[in-house]
Amino acid sequence: MNSALLNTDLEEDELHDDKPKEKFVFFDFVIEKGQEPFRIDKYLMTKMANVTRSKIQQAIDDECVYVNDKLVKQNYKIKPGDHVVAYTFREPESTEIIPEDIALDIVYEDDHLLVLNKPYNMVVHPGHGNYTGTVVNALAYYLQQKSDQKDLLPRIGLVHRIDKDTTGLLVVGKNEQAVLSLSNQFMEHTVNRRYHALVWGDVEADEGTVDTYIGRHERNRKVFTVYYKDDEKGKHAITHYKVIERFNYVTLIECRLETGRTHQIRVHMKHIGHTLFNDATYGGDRVLKGTVFSKYKSFVENCFALCPRQALHAKTLGFIHPATGEEMLFESEMPSDIQNVLDRWKVYVKAKGL
Repeated sequence: MNSALLNTDLEEDELHDDKPKEKFVFFDFVIEKGQEPFRIDKYLMTKMANVTRSKIQQAIDDECVYVNDKLVKQNYKIKPGDHVVAYTFREPESTEIIPEDIALDIVYEDDHLLVLNKPYNMVVHPGHGNYTGTVVNALAYYLQQKSDQKDLLPRIGLVHRIDKDTTGLLVVGKNEQAVLSLSNQFMEHTVNRRYHALVWGDVEADEGTVDTYIGRHERNRKVFTVYYKDDEKGKHAITHYKVIERFNYVTLIECRLETGRTHQIRVHMKHIGHTLFNDATYGGDRVLKGTVFSKYKSFVENCFALCPRQALHAKTLGFIHPATGEEMLFESEMPSDIQNVLDRWKVYVKAKGL
C-alpha cells in the first residue's frame, strides 16, 4: 500500500480547474470474518502506514470512501463481509505488474494452485518502494511463459503473505475457484500454518497461547503492537506456541497461527518477553539475554552475521485442495542461515555446560 496515495490535497493549479477530478482506487478490501465493529476511520488507520487519522477523515469527507458501494461517514462501524473501497485523486506510481525472470523454488504445482518456498529478502507483492523483484513479479513471468497467450498478464491469486525477511511456504491460486476456496479457508482459520522461530530468552512454559488484538502503533505506523478488546483497536490475534529446543539464552519454538495478522508472531513473542532473534524492527538485533562478557557479545554478533534477519521460517502449510477436496500438507526444511545459527548455539551451550 502506498501511503502517499491517501492524500486528497490538490496542487495549486488544480484548485482552479473546474473539470471533474479522476479518482484512482488505492484500497479495496473485504472485511474478514470475526472482525469486531470498528469505526471506518480507525480501521483504515490499521491498514496503512504513515497515514494520520485526520487525513483519512478528510478522504471520507471528500467522498473517497465507500462501503458496499455506498458513501459512509467517519463514524460508520465496519462489520464482517463489508466491501471497503477507498479512492485517491492522485494516480498511483505504478499499477502494472512487470514480469521478471526470477528463479522460484516451487515445491508443488497443478492446474489450480502452486506452493512455493519463499527466500529471505524477497517481498511478496509490489508496493511502495518495492515495485520489482517481488514474488508476484516472478510468478507473472513464470506463468506467462507457460501460457499460450504470452502477451497477456496472468491471473495471480495471492491468498496470504509472509514478511519480506521471513522464509517459507506460500500458496497461490491459479484460477477464480481456487482463489475463492483458499481465501475462505484462511478466513475460517482452517489452514494449518506452523512456523519455527528462534527467540530471545529461556521460554518458561513448554507451551502456551497468546490471545490479544494487534494493530499499528499509534506513533510509529511502521510497526504493530498489542491491544486489548476494550481498546477498540486492532484485530483479534491468537498464536499457540510450544518449545522445541532450549539453548539457555535463546529458545527454538514452534508457533501455530490461529489467525494471520501482519507481524503476528513477531509482535506476540515480543509481548511475552521473547523477541525474535535478530528482529531489527522489534529490537531483537541486540543482546537481550546472556552475559556481559565481550566474548559472548562477539559470539552473538557472529550469529547475527550468519542470519541477517529475524529468525522466522514458515515451515508447515496445510489446506484442503480447492478442486479435489484432498488434504494437502507441505513441510519446508529450515533455511541454512537459521540452521547455522542453531548449530552455533548448540556448540556454545555444550561448551559452556549450560
